[in-house]
Amino acid sequence: MPFYVYILRMSDGRLYVGHSNNPPRRLAEHEQGKGCRTTGIFGAGDIVFVEEHPDRVSAARRERQMKGWTRAKKLALAAGNLSELHELAKRRA
Repeated sequence: MPFYVYILRMSDGRLYVGHSNNPPRRLAEHEQGKGCRTTGIFGAGDIVFVEEHPDRVSAARRERQMKGWTRAKKLALAAGNLSELHELAKRRA
């Protein structure tokens, strides 16, 4: 069963990274305030990026990686701007 890593832009503009086997259901949970404490406090918004993975382990690993990224890197990925993402990754090295 595939799992998905997603980036959610919350109602106040913050970015939330999570993973799920059903992103639309997970978004509904976030909107109802049941998704997690963060979206319950700051409000859910829209999913701006989804990436498919073959299993939960690889999705969770990617989620942890992306949670360590800067906001700029997350936005570049969500926009599909891979050249900017590459440049941002080089700056940190």
